[in-house]
Amino acid sequence: MAEFYRKKRKRCLLCDKGEDALNYKDVDLIKRYISPDKGKISNRKHTGTCSKHQRIVAREVKKARFMALIPFVK
Repeated sequence: MAEFYRKKRKRCLLCDKGEDALNYKDVDLIKRYISPDKGKISNRKHTGTCSKHQRIVAREVKKARFMALIPFVK
């Protein structure tokens, strides 16, 4: 009975795409990892990224904000 209620584990999209999949210039992909209401970086449970790629996501989002490609707040 408990097998029916298990959630399927999210797979890290960046692991599937490769090491250089995320770049601060790719605004469409970076917006996927930012909350739409406040502009915060979404956590791992929400995005489904592994810990290695979550650190890369945070670094690339901060670079894109500094270069004014995405706003700091919405």
